[in-house]
Amino acid sequence: MEGSLGIQITAVGPDFICGEMPVDKRTTQPFGLLHGGASISLAESLGSYASYVLTADEDDARVAGIEVSGSHVKAVRSGFVTGVCRPVNLGRTVHVWRIMIRDQQGNLNCAANLTVKISRRRSKHAGA
Repeated sequence: MEGSLGIQITAVGPDFICGEMPVDKRTTQPFGLLHGGASISLAESLGSYASYVLTADEDDARVAGIEVSGSHVKAVRSGFVTGVCRPVNLGRTVHVWRIMIRDQQGNLNCAANLTVKISRRRSKHAGA
């Protein structure tokens, strides 16, 4: 999905992940506005990547988005949008992320939330 939409991770910090997505023929709807589904794809990509980074040292951990929602508050017609993903809650089995997506002028385009499930395979020797 990231490759198809041109999504790129641009910064990773101690409490955030940032990424960009172009507003072009790949990401706009027929009226020339950024498609809400593209914004949600950016949000889920950033949050899923953030959960992956937090669990990357665990060989048995798998991450998957289980709920995503967003409020689209301002239209974008061109350029690119930037999403900043920050944690709301980081539990052992569930991560909740807030992703704020803004246009090049800093205007809020979409405020999204993502819930990610962290699954771990059971050890063959568990309980032995």
